Amino acid sequence: MKNESDSLLQTDVHDKPQVIKALEEKGVEVEKVNYFEKPFSKNKLKTFLKKMGMKAQDLLRKRAKEYKELDFKNKKYTQAEIIELMVKYPDLIERPIVVKEETVILARPIEKIDEIVK
Repeated sequence: MKNESDSLLQTDVHDKPQVIKALEEKGVEVEKVNYFEKPFSKNKLKTFLKKMGMKAQDLLRKRAKEYKELDFKNKKYTQAEIIELMVKYPDLIERPIVVKEETVILARPIEKIDEIVK
């Protein structure tokens, strides 16, 4: 069964009100996706990582409580394990992730949205 967040919409913003506001100010129609309510599947995370040219550990949110509890600093997790943990604990995923058609970016810093608004 597919999660709703598995379908790419015109411009999806996975969290972060500042990015939504900045995109709207640039005239971009935005759909906010809450990945706590509509969690990513493993396949969606893998797709996003590939499109962003990132490894799973690059998308880890180091300030998440689970990051510390799972001792990411000292343990060596595989890519597959990290993705599994991100699916289980969505707070581990750095945000905001912005999706426009086939382009996916991590909008950090916020100026990276200019890559989407061309």
